[in-house]
Amino acid sequence: MNLSKHYSLSNKTFVKALIITSIMCFNAACNNERKAESPKQTSELIAAPADLKVGEGFKSSIGYYESEPRFSWQIGEIAHSNFQSAYQVQVATTLNLLKEQPDLWDSKKVNSSSTSWVKYQGEPLTSRQKVYWRVRVWDEENQTSNWSDPQSIELGLLTNKDWQAKWIGHPDTKQANQPSKTTIATPQYFRKSFNINKDIEKARLYITSKGVFKPYINGKEVSKVDVMTPGWTPYSKRIETLTYDMTNKLTKGENTLASILAGGWFSARIADLKDTDHVHSPLLLAQLEIHFTDGSSQVVATDQSWKVTQNGPIRFASNYDGEHYSQALEQPNWNKNNFNSATWQSAYTQKIDPAIKLSPKRHAPIRVINELSPIKIINISKDSVVFDFGQNMVGVPEIEVPSVANQKIKVEFAEALHKGEFYTDNYRSALSTNYFTPSKSGLIKYKPTFTFHGYRYIKLSGFDSSKKPSKDWVKALVQHSDIKLYDNFNSSHTKLNQLFSNINWGLKSNFYDVPLDCPQRDERLGWTGDANAFVTPSMYMADAYGFWSAWLESMREEQTDNGKIPLYIPYVEWIKWTSSGWGDAATIIPWELYIMTGDESVLSDNYAMMKNWLNYHESQSNNHISNMQTFGDWLQPYPEAKGKKANRGDTDFSLIGTAFYARSVELTLNTAKVLNQHADIEQLTKLHQQIKTAFRDTFFDKNLIPKKGKPTQTAYLLALEFNLLEPAETKKAQHLLIELIEEADNHLRTGFLGTPLLASALQEAGRSDLVYQLLFKESYPSWFYSINNGATTTWERWNSYSLEDGFNPQGMNSLNHYAYGTISRWFYEGILGITPIKAGFKEFKVSPQFSYHLNQVGGTVQTTNGAIELDWSLEGDTASISLTVPKNSAAILDLDHLTNVTILQHGKPVTGQKKLTPGEYLIHGKI
Repeated sequence: MNLSKHYSLSNKTFVKALIITSIMCFNAACNNERKAESPKQTSELIAAPADLKVGEGFKSSIGYYESEPRFSWQIGEIAHSNFQSAYQVQVATTLNLLKEQPDLWDSKKVNSSSTSWVKYQGEPLTSRQKVYWRVRVWDEENQTSNWSDPQSIELGLLTNKDWQAKWIGHPDTKQANQPSKTTIATPQYFRKSFNINKDIEKARLYITSKGVFKPYINGKEVSKVDVMTPGWTPYSKRIETLTYDMTNKLTKGENTLASILAGGWFSARIADLKDTDHVHSPLLLAQLEIHFTDGSSQVVATDQSWKVTQNGPIRFASNYDGEHYSQALEQPNWNKNNFNSATWQSAYTQKIDPAIKLSPKRHAPIRVINELSPIKIINISKDSVVFDFGQNMVGVPEIEVPSVANQKIKVEFAEALHKGEFYTDNYRSALSTNYFTPSKSGLIKYKPTFTFHGYRYIKLSGFDSSKKPSKDWVKALVQHSDIKLYDNFNSSHTKLNQLFSNINWGLKSNFYDVPLDCPQRDERLGWTGDANAFVTPSMYMADAYGFWSAWLESMREEQTDNGKIPLYIPYVEWIKWTSSGWGDAATIIPWELYIMTGDESVLSDNYAMMKNWLNYHESQSNNHISNMQTFGDWLQPYPEAKGKKANRGDTDFSLIGTAFYARSVELTLNTAKVLNQHADIEQLTKLHQQIKTAFRDTFFDKNLIPKKGKPTQTAYLLALEFNLLEPAETKKAQHLLIELIEEADNHLRTGFLGTPLLASALQEAGRSDLVYQLLFKESYPSWFYSINNGATTTWERWNSYSLEDGFNPQGMNSLNHYAYGTISRWFYEGILGITPIKAGFKEFKVSPQFSYHLNQVGGTVQTTNGAIELDWSLEGDTASISLTVPKNSAAILDLDHLTNVTILQHGKPVTGQKKLTPGEYLIHGKI
C-alpha cells in the first residue's frame, strides 16, 4: 500500500478546506457586487468558476478567430459544490459595463450542467473588437457562485476587407520578370521607417506571408520564440495571419518595422518534387495599426514605399535543404532607424486576392520550446566533429564556433549512427545542411532562421582546427507547435517510461504546424493515415484540440468536389489517388475529437465533409464492397509479399476498404444523431447494415475464416473493433485473433491500420494479460525492441534500426514517426483504465488493467471538467487505487476483475455504489 498517497490525499483535502474558508471570507468582505445582499445570500455564495477559456483553449487572446466564441470554464476546485445546475454568461464591451449592464450578451440563468462550448449568442463580434466576459454558476442546491474574474478576447482581422496593406516583394522575384529559382530561393529583407508624435494607447501588428517571415521592430525581434510563421495551409484557399501586441515596443519619434521573408512551404519544394522547387515568389503582408490616447490612429501598411533587398546574409533557405549564410553580406542595423537604404529597391505590390481568405491563426504557432546541450562528443577528426544530443528531436542548432575567415563551416544532421559512422541516407534527397561562411576569423554565433531539421547528431566541419572541440560549441533549439504537453503517465517500469517519453518526443517532433508523418527526410507531409492512428493518443497526452481543429479546416478546403480526401493535408500534386484507412480521417478525426472534448461544433463544422466522403466511398464500391485503392496495413511485419508490395501487408485490400467504409458510415450516423439530422439517420442506418452484411458474407466463411487473402491479425481486428460481426460471432473471432497472436509467439503482426485496434480488441476479449505480453516483448516486432536499440522516439518500421546492423536495408527508415505511438492510448484507457462513457468524460468508466509486470502506475486524464487522477499499486495480490473524480463528473466503477473491493472517501466506507460523485477515493481489492 502506498502510504505516501494516503498522506498526500488527506493533506490535500485539509489544504483545500483552508483555502475555501479563506476565499469565502475574502469574498464576503471584498466582493462589492455582494455588499447589498443579505447575510443569508452571502453565506450561500460558492467559489467562482475558474480556468475560463474561449474556443479550443484560448485565454485572454488577441488576434482571436471566431466572431461567435465558445465559452468554457470549470467549477472552482475549492468550491464546496460538486455539480453545476445552471450558469450565466455575460459579455460586454468594457469592464464597467460588464459589471453594471452587459451590452453585448447576457445569457441570463440557463438551467444546464454544461461548463464547456457555450456559444455566444449576441451580435457577431467584428474585427479588432475587444470584449470582456465572465460567468457565474449555480450548484446542485441552487446556490449561486461569485462571478468569475473577467477575461478578455480581442479579435484579429476577420475579413480580407479589413486589410489596407498590399502584398509586397522584391522586383526581381516578380513572376513577370521570369525570376530564376536561385532568385526566388534568396530571402528578401524589407524595412519601413515612420514617425510617431503622440501618446500610444495600443498598437497591433497584423502580419502574414506567402512563405515564412521573421519580423523586427526597431532592431528587435517582434517575437523571440515564434518560428516558421505563419505556418502551412492550402495557400490557394486560405492563409493564416498573426497578431502581435506592439503597444510597448514602439516609441515616440522614429520607428522602423522590418522583416525577412523566405519561401518555406509556399515556394520551396514539397517531397522530392524538384520541378516545383522555388517556382512561386514569396510575398509579405503587414499592417501595423497604432491607436493614440487622443482617439486618432495611424496605419503603417506594406506598400510600394517599403524598401527591399536580396543582398542580405541569408543566401538560401529551404525546409529540406537547409540554409546558407554569408557573414560578409551582413548589413549592420538594417532593421533599425537611421539606416541608409539608398541601395535598396522599392517593393513591388500585388493586390489581395478576394478568393484567398486571410484569417487569424487558430492555434499557437511553432515556437522554440526549450534547448538541449550535447551529452558527448564523438568521432573527432582534424576536419570534423560529431555531437550527440542524446535525443532525437526537431528544430535547429545554435552554434558558437571558432572560425577562419572565408573557410565555410558546414553543419550536417543525422538521426543515428550507422555502424558507428555518421549517416544521412535515410534523409533521401533532403540535403538538410547549413553553411556559414565567415568573413573574419574568430568566434562566430549562428542559428538558422528559415529551415528545420530532425536529428540527434550534428556533424560540424570547417571550424578552426587549431581549437579543441567543446560541448559549448553547440546547443539544440527544440521547436514544435506550442501545445501544452501534459507529461501525465508514469510507472514503476523503466522501459515503459522510456516508451512514453519516446512517444511524447514523436508527438512534439511531428506537430510542426500540421501533423507530419516525419520531420527529417524529403517528405514531412500531413499524412491522414498516420493522423487517424494518433489523434486520440495525442489528445490524452497534450492540449492538442486547437491544433487538430485547424488541420480539419484545411482538410475541408482540400476535399474535392466528388468527396475525395487527399492522402495528405495540405495537398500538393504528387500522389493523386486516395486510400481507404487514410481518407477516412474525414470521419474518424471529428468523431474522436468530439468524444474527447464533448464539443459538438467539431461535428457540425465537419458534417458536410463526412457525408461527402461517404459519397466518394460509394463511388468506389460495388454492391457495398469497396474497390478503393489503399496502402493496406502499412509496414506490417513479416509480410508474405516481396519488394515494395511487402509494405502494404497481407490483409485483403477490399476487406480493408469495406471495413473503413462501414466505419465511416457508422461515425457519420453517430454524428447525425448528435446533431439531430433526422433526415439522414434512417438512410445511414440502412446503409450501415447493408455494408455490414456485405462485409460478413463476402470476406468470411461460416467458420469466420477469410475467403480472400490470408487470415491476419488485422482482418479480425477490423471486424471486431468496427462492429462488423454479429454478437454471437464475437467470441469466435476473438478466439481466432488470439490464435494468430499465439502462432506468432505472442508477437504482433500489425501495421499502421491494425496496431491502433490491437489493445482495445484484446481487452474487450478479456485478455489484457496478452496486451501486456505484447507491450513488454523485447524482441522484434515490439515497442521495447526499438528501445533496446537506442530509440528515443518512435520509428516508422518496427525494425528501422539496430545497434548491431544500423539502418534497415529495406529503406524508408524514419526514426521519428508517431504512428506506432498509438499504443499510448492504452496507457490511459487500459493500464489506468479510464474511458469516456459520455463525450468529454462527463461520465467515465474506471477499470484499471492490472499486471505483475508493474507494481505502480500513475497518471491523469485532462478533461473539460478538470483532471481525472488515478494511481494504482500492487502489493502481492492486493491492488490499491487512488482516484480523483473532477467536479461536474461521475465515475462508473468496473472492478469485476477484483474481489473483496472496499471504497473509502474521507476515511469512511462507501458502500453499494458503482457510480462515484466528484471527490477523492481510496479503493482496495484482490486480483
